[in-house]
Amino acid sequence: MPAVPPPKPATLHDVARAAGVSLITASRALGKPAMVSDKTIARVRQAVETTGYFPNLLAGGLKSRRSMTVAALVPAISVQQFLPTVEALTESLHAAGYQLILGQSGYDHAREEALFNTMMSRQPDGIVVTGLVHSAALRERLGRLGIPVVETWDLSDRPVDMMVGFSHLLVGGAIAGYFLARGWRRIGIATGDDARAATRREGLLATLGRTVPTAYVPAPSSLALGRRALADLLTQDPEIEAVYCSSDQLAQGVVTEALARGLRIPQDLAVCGFGDADFAAHMEPSLTTVQVDGAAIGRTAAALVVARCRGETVAAPVVNMGFRIVERRSTAD
Repeated sequence: MPAVPPPKPATLHDVARAAGVSLITASRALGKPAMVSDKTIARVRQAVETTGYFPNLLAGGLKSRRSMTVAALVPAISVQQFLPTVEALTESLHAAGYQLILGQSGYDHAREEALFNTMMSRQPDGIVVTGLVHSAALRERLGRLGIPVVETWDLSDRPVDMMVGFSHLLVGGAIAGYFLARGWRRIGIATGDDARAATRREGLLATLGRTVPTAYVPAPSSLALGRRALADLLTQDPEIEAVYCSSDQLAQGVVTEALARGLRIPQDLAVCGFGDADFAAHMEPSLTTVQVDGAAIGRTAAALVVARCRGETVAAPVVNMGFRIVERRSTAD
């Protein structure tokens, strides 16, 4: 039996015919509703539903040179610390009439560049990147595009265009100072192998003035990797007093492994995470961590992109959102 060809997609002509209006009226009802009556809008919307019509946003964008989309890259959608940023970015852009196209780079710079190429073929109006764009060639290409680019979750004195984040170097230094103020000298680090985690480790070591036992795990981190990391650290130094973890997921695993070995938290081992994940305050014991306002990063990045798309001048293209250490029971009795 011969295959039945798929039905052709409905067109705006079909919508106009079903609504009993002219083509220009149907177009205005969908694109510029203020120009037609509420009754006409209702008829056209009913015709859209009846015909199954989907507006061709790209065709409309060719006239205005706008696709009304913004591309965003994250290392891993599963990493909880990035979720508030993605959610706030999505909602803020939607409120301004833009839609978010989300891509996952997987902590791989080569994959990141390939993902950029694919996304740019969709002609987005702006780009939001988690972290810094490291490739010199890619930085140059992005700079020539003439669209807003916002790097987030990091700070640099050489942004591609705009930036919303904080200093990972200072985060590491602050954690080291926190540990030293409590008298802990035998310190360990459980860290992912990504660039931002490496920078935090660098800041911690710079403040300590020496190297310390370090357990490396592949990013993105997890509870299981945290358990493995603590086992590694205790092999390097069985007398470790405090452990800094590059994510709350790793810290959760470190705490789990410590308790399984009969260690008391924080009396025998203090643990600090990073990211202030939803579960951090509800663990037993609750987790001391570095808090970053991810939602504010997303809202600010969206505001910068939308402002530039509207032709507005951005007074502060680099925004330092800062961070704070939230002390809980994993480091304090």
